[in-house]
Amino acid sequence: MEPLSRPVPPRSVAERARAWVEWFGIGRLLAASVATVIVCAGAVWLVRTPPPATEALLPRAIPTSIALDTPPAAAAIPSAPTVVLVHVAGAVIEPGVYELAGDARVRDAVVAAGGPTESADWNALNLAAVVGDGVKVYVPSVGEQVPPSLTVPVAPVAGQPAGPIDVNVATAVELEELPGVGPATAAAIVTERERSGPFLDVDDLDRVPGIGRAKLDALRGLVVT
Repeated sequence: MEPLSRPVPPRSVAERARAWVEWFGIGRLLAASVATVIVCAGAVWLVRTPPPATEALLPRAIPTSIALDTPPAAAAIPSAPTVVLVHVAGAVIEPGVYELAGDARVRDAVVAAGGPTESADWNALNLAAVVGDGVKVYVPSVGEQVPPSLTVPVAPVAGQPAGPIDVNVATAVELEELPGVGPATAAAIVTERERSGPFLDVDDLDRVPGIGRAKLDALRGLVVT
């Protein structure tokens, strides 16, 4: 029979760790530690949240919402009156004050007064002109000299001057405001009055080249001499 022997007492954790280090080697342990640190640092760098771009750090303007179906505020534009009061006098059958539509013409005013008399001079008026509220439409008789104060029966419309233009003193630019009068006709009016003297009346404009009977009729009520 073999003699009995006392069992070897177990080693402590520190002793076993020291034995493992002696077996693994100090150099390899240091290398493994450095490699582990590098791997962990790389893993942290890969999974980190990237910093915001430089553009994201710049201040941004907050856009203001604009309703596309809402027009910008503008100055209030007065609308044309629905009715106008016109005083019709002169060579008409029933002179007086008449209520007409807001877009009424001189012809409408004369018709409202019963029409012209037999002595009325139709050619002295621009029958197609728009009448204004509170104006006086005076229908002269044939051969009657109408004062300038009675030759303003119309309301200004787009493309027409606001009042009568004196063709004896108006500049070429002012004359171009008249309907049917372009730069050439305006220059011809100025040249004619400088060469032959002032115009005696509206009919005297027919001495200007380019102004015929139709254009002369269209100018009645818009010009004075």
